[in-house]
Amino acid sequence: MAAYTCEACGMSIGTMTCGQCGAELAHGTLSRDDGGTVHVSRCPDGHGMVKSPMCCGHDMACST
Repeated sequence: MAAYTCEACGMSIGTMTCGQCGAELAHGTLSRDDGGTVHVSRCPDGHGMVKSPMCCGHDMACST
């Protein structure tokens, strides 16, 4: 299970699931053109992805 935690305040988010198939979203990373990365949560069955959660103005860290 991918769990996201805010390094600033400690808020955490547990399991997120796909609204189409109910599968647990998997943590992933996309590479940007400028060499940076963006954390995403994607459906393992290919229904799409969303940007990973933010808290306190920053991306939350993921522990899988």
